[in-house]
Amino acid sequence: MDPQKLSTLFDVRDRRVIVTGGTRGIGRAVAEGFVAGGANVVVASRKADACAATETSLNTMGPGRCVALSAHLGELDDARRIVEKAVDAFGGIDIVVNNAANALTQPLGEFTPDAWEKSFAVNLRGPVFLIQESLPHLEHSEHAAIVNVISAGAFLFSSSVAMYAAAKAAMMSFTRSMAADFAPRGIRVNALAPGTVDTDMVRANGPEAAASMARASHLGRAAHPDEMVGPVLFLASDASSFMTGQVLLVDGGLVPH
Repeated sequence: MDPQKLSTLFDVRDRRVIVTGGTRGIGRAVAEGFVAGGANVVVASRKADACAATETSLNTMGPGRCVALSAHLGELDDARRIVEKAVDAFGGIDIVVNNAANALTQPLGEFTPDAWEKSFAVNLRGPVFLIQESLPHLEHSEHAAIVNVISAGAFLFSSSVAMYAAAKAAMMSFTRSMAADFAPRGIRVNALAPGTVDTDMVRANGPEAAASMARASHLGRAAHPDEMVGPVLFLASDASSFMTGQVLLVDGGLVPH
């Protein structure tokens, strides 16, 4: 291995990146990681004030640049708006990180059509259509990569969050299908499956449930959102140039193999 080549494996300078759900939790940490690495990032999230604050913070941090826009992945027109923003701001798209999620779930046997629609619109339909909107631009990139953030729950008996876990499992299936279909176009598609991460989504379950979720893995703790940055940069950078259609479990040993 040539030392110079080794030093550039994780290089994301000047890459043009979309990160959904990028104002907090895993998405915010990942957006910061890309900007710190010199990438130009479009952050999309629902709340306009959080978007404005994130844009200011990341541009202060540098050396990469950030633009943020309020967008809801449950709305198909917003997927188009995100792509248009990236192309207008940075001239194209190299990387898409589908991180936005909806934690809404209901007990099995008690689903409502409204809850079903809200969950699958954000966790499945939105990411798939964002990729579809991005395709014409990814095809022109020499470093095209898609990272779909799913969940370790897609591999577990996730009865209490069955709706969420099913959407994430479906996104895993789309990851593999897209990887096969997009490979001739030079686009790699992989997924990250986090375990318990110390985010607002996990804390919303209450302190006892959050503590139980943290203890469930072999490492016996929740991950910090920053611990997802390295895996995402790996999947998005040339460090994983011969990897596509795979799921990287970063779960502290939660999922048995």
